[in-house]
Amino acid sequence: MKPHSRAPEQDDLLRPRLVDMIDLRHELVKLAGLIDWEFFEREWAGFFPSATGRPATSPRLIAGLMYLQHAFKLSDEAVVARWVENPYYQHFTGETFFQHRPPIDPSSLVRWRKRIGE
Repeated sequence: MKPHSRAPEQDDLLRPRLVDMIDLRHELVKLAGLIDWEFFEREWAGFFPSATGRPATSPRLIAGLMYLQHAFKLSDEAVVARWVENPYYQHFTGETFFQHRPPIDPSSLVRWRKRIGE
C-alpha cells in the first residue's frame, strides 16, 4: 500500500518544534531545504501497486535515512540508533517534533533497497 501523506502537525504546548531547538544554519537543515522531497513521493509511488495492507513508510524518511547512512558511512542499525539521538537527523527526514523511539526497524531499510534497486 502506498504511504499516507502526513497531516500537518498541530502545535503542542508541551513539546517544542525541532526548528525551535536546532541551528537553522546547520548543513543538514540547509540540505533538507534544497532537496525536492516530492520527487521521492512521485518516483517511488509505483512500487506500491496494491491498495490493501499496511501503508508504507514515508519515502522522505527512507530517502533521508539512506542519504545519512551513505554520507556518514553508517550501518542500518547505526543510522536508526543515531536518528533517535540526533534532532538534525530527525529534522532532515521530515519530523516536526523530537521523537524518542526509532521510526522503523533497521531491517526495513533492506527491504526498501531491494524494492527500489540502485
